[in-house]
Amino acid sequence: ISFKSQFLYLVVYVTRYLDLFWTDPTKNLWNTIFKIVFIGCQSYMIYLMLVDYKPTHDPNQDTFKVEYLLGGAAVLGIVWPPEYKITEMLWAFSIWLEAVAILPQLFMLQRTGEAETITTHYLFALGAYRALYIPNWIYKYFVGERVELIAVVAGLAQTVLYSDFFYIYWTKCVNISFQYCLLLPHDVGPFGSRADQVGYRVLQGKKFNLPV
Repeated sequence: ISFKSQFLYLVVYVTRYLDLFWTDPTKNLWNTIFKIVFIGCQSYMIYLMLVDYKPTHDPNQDTFKVEYLLGGAAVLGIVWPPEYKITEMLWAFSIWLEAVAILPQLFMLQRTGEAETITTHYLFALGAYRALYIPNWIYKYFVGERVELIAVVAGLAQTVLYSDFFYIYWTKCVNISFQYCLLLPHDVGPFGSRADQVGYRVLQGKKFNLPV
């Protein structure tokens, strides 16, 4: 797991949910609880990666320059916010940053050439949840509800970045039962080739049935 991607997601949640400090939590208690859970869980994950699982992290593999992602999201957040307020700029910043926060993870997979099954499921869930926003946006448009253009553009961009991974996951990981999936370096990532050369191996003589 890329520490840099996890750190970016923490930045996303903190900057997006700053309204926790001045919004009455009783007005939308369910939403408030989820915001706290998001920030709390992501913070705990960062803690685990820095302390308990620090020996398992190899900085030589997690080398993506996140400064470019933070800088680009900051520029877009300032130039194209819903309103020219600090809170709205931070919200826009979080939307753009979330769209590209997975890039360090995808490029780390390119470098290592290997992904455990649980990692592929995790990445698929991250991409799928944003892709599922698309039919929701379409529904809101037809019923006359407001759809934020920034969220739509960033969400579509995020889904495109996942497109290669979705293809590999569906054609190679979902259809074949293995504990580990060995992905060749050029088969994962927004700029990689398709999965025509993907190979698989079973480690320790165990098999794991992936859900369809």
